[in-house]
Amino acid sequence: MNTTTIPITARRTGWLTYALATTLLWGVWGAVAGLPSEHGFPETLIYVVWALTMVPPALFVLARAGWRVRRDGRSIAYGLTIGLLGAGGQMILFYAVKAGPTYLIFPLISLSPVITIALSFLFLRERTGAMGLAGIVLAVCALPLFDYTPGGAPQQYGLWFVLALGVLVAWGLQAYFIKLANASMDAESIFFYMTVSALLVIPVALAMTDFSQPINYGPSGPLLAAATQVLNAIGALTLVYAFRYGKALMVSPLVNAGAPLLTTVIAMALAASLPTGYRLAGIGLSLAAALFLALQPDEPTQGN
Repeated sequence: MNTTTIPITARRTGWLTYALATTLLWGVWGAVAGLPSEHGFPETLIYVVWALTMVPPALFVLARAGWRVRRDGRSIAYGLTIGLLGAGGQMILFYAVKAGPTYLIFPLISLSPVITIALSFLFLRERTGAMGLAGIVLAVCALPLFDYTPGGAPQQYGLWFVLALGVLVAWGLQAYFIKLANASMDAESIFFYMTVSALLVIPVALAMTDFSQPINYGPSGPLLAAATQVLNAIGALTLVYAFRYGKALMVSPLVNAGAPLLTTVIAMALAASLPTGYRLAGIGLSLAAALFLALQPDEPTQGN
């Protein structure tokens, strides 16, 4: 896109509108993502609905880009890798929010930048500053607190914790490959391949669905799933525009830390019981870690 055609006022103030929209959409989505499964709509079918909600934003972005998509081998490989990691993490997330509380799951998932930073440090020769280092330390300290019981025997973290870690790793890897792809691809092509990847996994999700069990096809099933997942899809679209109009240093802290915090606040308000003191401390540390990781400005790679 030629940003010279964008009015100066839009470039100065538009990013905040889009970033706040993303924060609100993803924050609310995170808190309500598990509702359809609670009402008897399988997680595998929720995935199908999510994949379909990705299509309208993808078409909108491609139309604005003149329907141009990069089709060289490297772009296809990067795009599908990014898309499949995102789709896989999304499918795992649907099971996670059914197995555990969202006010613990989403703060944990918000630590995925740790994976991205570690891989970028090792393979891209990128370096992080004091804030990034502080975020990593806080993240490591937060993990044991999510299921810590003082004075008792060690406990297993449970299925929700394992699934949340799977999402964390998948989305951390996804962000790393997005870093690689951005050197040779435009955002519209990346988003297009993310959508294609999501659609390609639909047959797998359908094959995993047990249609012999009762399935809620009423308003609290697929319609509720569509209403919740469209928040996710539109949030991804508004994020594209937030980064287009604004600086990453301004957009990232608001979205990466604001959305999980909003999810946590909403989910705790809706929950019947509050987390224990140690879990609450884990939430606080993980959100602080996400904030520090987001606030850390990008360091120039060595040799650049």
